[in-house]
Amino acid sequence: MRTITTYILVFLLAVTGQNIFANKKPADTKKFVVVIDAGHGGKDPGKNAKGNLLEKNIALKIALLVGEELQKHSDIEVVYTRKTDVFVELAERGAIANRANADLFVSIHCNAHNSQALGAETYVLGLHRNKTNFEVAKAENEVIYLEDNYEEKYAQYNLNSPESLIGLTLMQEEFLDQSIQLASYVQDNFRVKLHRKDRSVKQAGFVVLHQTVMPSILIETGFITNDEEGRYLNSSNGQKEIAHAIAEAVGKYKDNVSTNDFLGITKVVPAVEVKDVIVDDAIFKVQIAASSRSLDTKPYNFKGLRGIQKNKEGKLYKYYYGDTSNYTEIERKLQEAKSKGYKTAYIVAFKNGIKQNANEFINKS
Repeated sequence: MRTITTYILVFLLAVTGQNIFANKKPADTKKFVVVIDAGHGGKDPGKNAKGNLLEKNIALKIALLVGEELQKHSDIEVVYTRKTDVFVELAERGAIANRANADLFVSIHCNAHNSQALGAETYVLGLHRNKTNFEVAKAENEVIYLEDNYEEKYAQYNLNSPESLIGLTLMQEEFLDQSIQLASYVQDNFRVKLHRKDRSVKQAGFVVLHQTVMPSILIETGFITNDEEGRYLNSSNGQKEIAHAIAEAVGKYKDNVSTNDFLGITKVVPAVEVKDVIVDDAIFKVQIAASSRSLDTKPYNFKGLRGIQKNKEGKLYKYYYGDTSNYTEIERKLQEAKSKGYKTAYIVAFKNGIKQNANEFINKS
């Protein structure tokens, strides 16, 4: 049941979308920035297979096609980590995305195995859930040995240790849900539209993802060592289909992100009549972060926000701000969280203790 009450705001409500990066996009840019990273390149060929199939070449062709398709949208800006066959250090790939204040980072790769394994899988940054995930990440990370002064630049990483990359910052883990959402869209397109073998969304410690502070995914588009899949990945038609599936997933993700999540602008709303929307049998909260670590819910851990709640959901701890049946009030809490720098925060609803999509819940009320 929904109850509505009305009152008048007698002051100006200023909502500031603060940006957590020093190189903030200008307010009038109004572009959704996607960084496309073609894995390997130059002196780093990546994986290889018979028929002179090189991961670096296939990844680049797919990356350029993804960017070409996304650039057809006037509200999307594409940034490439490389557009030619050049070597780019892993740390620099992440730095390019951070300097661009990107909204998404998409890294494109190919897989390989000594069997006829096949299928596509998409990774987000996280714990090495099993030995296979670790071996995939380890293979992609070994490019650091081709870089100058790698011992100093990557001193915190031990590529032979599954525990080396699990020390994620809360800033990175803020984006874990969003990364998983985008990765799921990619895998759905591969499975449903391209009828590819779905090796699912996985977590592992990729150095290139560890360098970024925005939703980030790494796509293993398929196995170049599989005879049939290798031919598909190396074909013009296969590359176009894969690129279209990735670009479409990015577009779907962008459409599901509120405009204010990425514009970083300041709004001033004049005094207006506001209606309180009360849903008696629901509790609304703002999810501000998801982390594999259990943090003390003190304000100093959450940029001064008070009353943070923590809930263990699966393998992650979800952190919530606000707790009310008043949807109008939770919208104010959402803007407050964003003003503190939680730009990907969003509203969730609980009914009888079960989490639901808040928008759908309101529409059904």
